[in-house]
Amino acid sequence: MLGEYRIVGRRASEIAASVEQGVAAGGLAPGQLLPPMRELAAALGVNPNTVAAAYRTLRERGVIETAGRRGSRVRSRPASTARSSLRVDAPPGVRQVSQGNPDPALLPSLYEAFAAAARRQDEQPVLYGEAPVDPELARIARAGLDADGVPDGPLAVTSGSLDAIERVLGVHLRPGDAVAVEDPGWGGLLDLVPALGLRTVPVALDEDGPRPDEVERALAAGARALIVTCRAQNPTGAVITEPRAQELRGVLARHPQVLLVEDDHGHAIVDQPLYPLAGVVEHWVLVRSTAKAYGPDLRLAVTTGDALTVDRVLGRQQLGPGWVSRLLQRAVVELWTSGAVDPVAVARAYGERRDALIRGLAGRGVEARGRSGMNVWVPVADETGAVARLLQSGWAVAPGARFRLATPPAVRLTVSGLTPDDIEALAAAVASATGLMPARSYG
Repeated sequence: MLGEYRIVGRRASEIAASVEQGVAAGGLAPGQLLPPMRELAAALGVNPNTVAAAYRTLRERGVIETAGRRGSRVRSRPASTARSSLRVDAPPGVRQVSQGNPDPALLPSLYEAFAAAARRQDEQPVLYGEAPVDPELARIARAGLDADGVPDGPLAVTSGSLDAIERVLGVHLRPGDAVAVEDPGWGGLLDLVPALGLRTVPVALDEDGPRPDEVERALAAGARALIVTCRAQNPTGAVITEPRAQELRGVLARHPQVLLVEDDHGHAIVDQPLYPLAGVVEHWVLVRSTAKAYGPDLRLAVTTGDALTVDRVLGRQQLGPGWVSRLLQRAVVELWTSGAVDPVAVARAYGERRDALIRGLAGRGVEARGRSGMNVWVPVADETGAVARLLQSGWAVAPGARFRLATPPAVRLTVSGLTPDDIEALAAAVASATGLMPARSYG
């Protein structure tokens, strides 16, 4: 069952460490079945409860997963292996369309915003004991949330979307709890959940967002939390439409104890309206990041939610970094109030490139998806082969494995910075690398 690798140890911690070492060194492969607890206990000469404790520790750390009578096995992608490692390094002369970055030409200059924030900081220094959220940032952010129909709630500021989501999950869930996530979905999130000792439950989606039947299945099976992307879903570009939002709210109403996390990272780069799901469950948050519209290095996201959840997040944050720099918050206020970014123009620019690529692929018989945002998702028959052939053709694309749990193979293409000539060349290369693909759902 384990080949040449031998698990050793007398205590639960030693057995768990032995398994982790085997996974890290490659002696235990992803998906490999582990010995039944009684069998391993007999081989090691220990009590079965000791092995049970070791396996429980490994599950909580996201190293293994257990499926009832089918036994325990190494996770297909252990938490210690970041999905970001599944990338294609572009050698000289190869175009990089895999990284999911915004177009630098569409990002604002930060110089004046930080200069203005620094001047204000000199006039009114921020000292210990002050509010963690800048009042002007809170006012502007709350007005925007109100305009989009997001329920009223207090605000927190975190160092990006993933930081917010980690804190929210941490204050509500315990190791071993199940979290329903989009599949395909954001690779960083798919790494984070098992790294927190939580279990991922994949939820298939279509162009309108998570499928209600899939959400119902996950929540009925015991998922304690549901994480959804409102717009510009990564990697498929899905958008939760108004009819889909109504359906999902109906599902959530039957599971009011579930923690709802809505990720609106596409705010200010998409032209589709927001249809929030919050309001039917007791605990919820909606997270808005500045990364895509104003620059990834700003590392700032605004989070609103129910009072208990936001209070817990702020309390836990106070025991760590304390707050996100008020200098940074004030710089974001300057960017917001100066009109440094025109959301309509940015959404139009990404939409024109994305739609042109999808048309170019369709004209060559290749199915692709991308209703919003800056990415296009292309189902393929042979993911590894397609990535390799595209690299040979001069294009570095993102392997779908970075984003998938149970959905079929695909590749992700980022349209940021592409010119019309680039788009035609990329469409031709993808068609050549993948062959003619019949239409099919990516859910």
